Amino acid sequence: QLQLVESGGGLVQPGGSLRLSCAASGFTFSSYGMSWHRQAPGKERELVAAISNVGGLRNYADSVKGRFTISRDNANNTLYLQMNSLKPEDTAVYYCKTQVRGLDYWGQGTQVTVSS
Repeated sequence: QLQLVESGGGLVQPGGSLRLSCAASGFTFSSYGMSWHRQAPGKERELVAAISNVGGLRNYADSVKGRFTISRDNANNTLYLQMNSLKPEDTAVYYCKTQVRGLDYWGQGTQVTVSS
């Protein structure tokens, strides 16, 4: 079955960096766009970044432009989010997502905490 598994979250100081990974299985990864979303306590889940199936198109939320980079490795069925210059307001649970045949599939999420 289709599965998305995030990893790479943790506690980091303001200004630091993290790289999140999302391992995908159970579908033809290279055929589908992917995205990262996040949800902070008491807030709605929001789109952070999205990438097309072969990586030619990328979109970012205004709040992360210039600091985050989304990428993918289709040979290894893995999605990445490189996060630099992290701020306390980036603290959230980060999820990867895809849509296959009209259905949304989410990972279990990975916690990112930015604090000194």
